[in-house]
Amino acid sequence: MGQHVSRTDFEWSGQEEPHASRRKLILAKYPQIKKLFGYDPRFKWVASGMVLAQFAMLFVVKEVQSWKIIFLLAYFLGGVINHSLMLACHEIAHNLAFGHARPMANRLFGFFCNLPIGLPMSVSFKKYHLEHHRYQGDEVIDTDLPTKLEAKLFCNTFGKFIWVFLQPMFYIFRPLVVNPKPPQKLELINGVIQLAFNAVVVYFFGWKVMCYLIIGSLLAMGLHPVAGHFISEHYMFAKGFETYSYYGPLNWITFNVGYHNEHHDFPAVPGRLLPEVKRIAPEFYDTIPQHTSWTRVLLDFITDPAIVHHSLGPDKTRRRGDAPRQDNGQVAVM
Repeated sequence: MGQHVSRTDFEWSGQEEPHASRRKLILAKYPQIKKLFGYDPRFKWVASGMVLAQFAMLFVVKEVQSWKIIFLLAYFLGGVINHSLMLACHEIAHNLAFGHARPMANRLFGFFCNLPIGLPMSVSFKKYHLEHHRYQGDEVIDTDLPTKLEAKLFCNTFGKFIWVFLQPMFYIFRPLVVNPKPPQKLELINGVIQLAFNAVVVYFFGWKVMCYLIIGSLLAMGLHPVAGHFISEHYMFAKGFETYSYYGPLNWITFNVGYHNEHHDFPAVPGRLLPEVKRIAPEFYDTIPQHTSWTRVLLDFITDPAIVHHSLGPDKTRRRGDAPRQDNGQVAVM
């Protein structure tokens, strides 16, 4: 079953939130970074191309008879595209498709990018993800943090393997348990549009094709190299550092989500331009721990007893101007 975990609680810190502090220092030294703020005019064409590629795959998969081939296509192709579209929804959550001046255009484009994923998530993701930025490490508000029950149940090598495989289920249902919110009107619209699209797919292409879309989405959120970023971003692999970047080739198909310190420092910068932030201010990023492989991250998480669910949570307190906390003011350090 493997070694049991070596920690039973998060590491806690009352230090100042590091991303806000670093942002101030960087902007004071490199004010030209402000010119990178805004939306990416190329983004909508790249994301639309991914959606259309999946639409084309509907016709291909319809002719495939073998379920084995369908699973392989879902894991190695469809799932990768759908995971990239989930990260497109991440960009859209920050209004980086059409800018803050056109919020509805961003939401509508999110509905479109959501279609091949098979599960309505664009609007719900935005609702919780912005809180992840504002309250990173708050075990009540930040639903990226695993629950105490998860940490207790999946506490050895085999358990962590199962947890990684089932990770999409935890991401889907954890917010409903930890921080439930009433559905918004746009969430309901997102759901209706998605169900209508799914019905069209089933009617014209069959359940086999629908399974290709949904299974691909779920597989690529679990035991899959592109899903390594879920753990690499905020698990504490080096003591005292709450966010980690990855600068490898998988950034090419994930809208540079690996540039995660840069993203949390400057969430108003589109993913395509995050490498420019690092180029302008290398001394702020080259000197902090980073990952070289998302696959290695998954392997280390599963096999290393020192890297556990209680390794997650950022080294920060609430930002100035945030709503007062109702506890002791500390947050979890991953």
